[in-house]
Amino acid sequence: MTSTQPIPHPVSDWESDFDILSPDYVTDPGPFWDTIRQGCPIAHTDRYGSTWLPTRYQDLHALAQDTTRFSSRDVAVITPFRDVDDKASLLGFSAPPITSDPPIHTWARRMLLPRFGPTPIAEMTPITHGLANKLIDGFIDRGTADAAVDYAQHIPVRVIATMLGVPLADEAVFTSWAVRILQGGFQNIAVATDAVMELVQYFTVKLTEREAMAADQRPDDLLTFIIEARHEGEPLAYEHRIGTCFLLLVAGIDTTWSAIGSSLWHLAAHPEDQARLRAEPDLMPTAVEEFLRFYSPVTMARYVTEDTEFNGCPMREGDKILMAFPAGNRDPEMFENADEFRLDRTRNRHFAFGSGIHRCLGSNLARMEVQVAIEEFLRRVPTFELADPDGVTWSGGQVRGPRTVPIRWAR
Repeated sequence: MTSTQPIPHPVSDWESDFDILSPDYVTDPGPFWDTIRQGCPIAHTDRYGSTWLPTRYQDLHALAQDTTRFSSRDVAVITPFRDVDDKASLLGFSAPPITSDPPIHTWARRMLLPRFGPTPIAEMTPITHGLANKLIDGFIDRGTADAAVDYAQHIPVRVIATMLGVPLADEAVFTSWAVRILQGGFQNIAVATDAVMELVQYFTVKLTEREAMAADQRPDDLLTFIIEARHEGEPLAYEHRIGTCFLLLVAGIDTTWSAIGSSLWHLAAHPEDQARLRAEPDLMPTAVEEFLRFYSPVTMARYVTEDTEFNGCPMREGDKILMAFPAGNRDPEMFENADEFRLDRTRNRHFAFGSGIHRCLGSNLARMEVQVAIEEFLRRVPTFELADPDGVTWSGGQVRGPRTVPIRWAR
């Protein structure tokens, strides 16, 4: 069993040899999407195994609808041990519904949907306001902060931990898993694997403890929901329970903190937008949608199940397709002045949360978290700016977002 390691040479042709881990791409992928869109518009690379990168909105939309040829069995943008047929066997579980296709996907998603509907999100909204304010209390008197490290990265971790029913005191451990799996896993497979195993052990204990409780003594949270869930009258299999915990914790952390961090980076780097949003708070819902469009953090992958052709591209069984929804959100055929950020953009059918049957289950939760995080930051923190523009760092790959955003404001 071998792993595919990054090839260190620089990119000479983005249409035939792209690299999503290239530092320039991670920092600002927009120009590369434009180059590919005007040329291919579906690029290819063999750097991490045969992989395709569509950049047009309509292509991404069409690919997302075809779950027969383009499976979600392997959603990682770069897969270690790609020559292994059963990707789930590497970890001992999958993460339904995101890593499943119909019919498993259908019932697994339907089972979880009520827990992320309007009522649960409304119940979490005041809790999220409180979490945001507690974080701001910790740095408001300093006049400086790291908007990513001190604020953005904490909110989604604490929200999902509250919903799951696991201790907030374990936040640092949860964050470590997300960083090692989603950010560092491409370069260090062993570190990512260790993190996955730690997560599995943690939730095995938590689920066992919850199942041992009397039914009328269990708290109303996601762990209890997973324990008590039934499919065709039977409890969920152990692997399904663990995979669901993995999905809910990891998928909801890095993605949302990246969206929050990108939004605050933008407001710090664009004082005119910050001033306008402060002056016109009614723009907030529209602004959130534009933040999500312009700084969409997530790229998922699809696994080609059979030799096929898509828009002139000869794809082979086992190839990967990177569902670059962020690239589609910058397609000028779909969005007027697509590379321009507009706080008041009203025609905005973005798919920051994906498209088709795999559209993000937690989209309502993520929207709420992003809006609350920005609202409370603008309410509590005076006009802020980047303290060190060169000190801003970004992470890319599966999830793109700022990891350090040093800012300052007048006390």
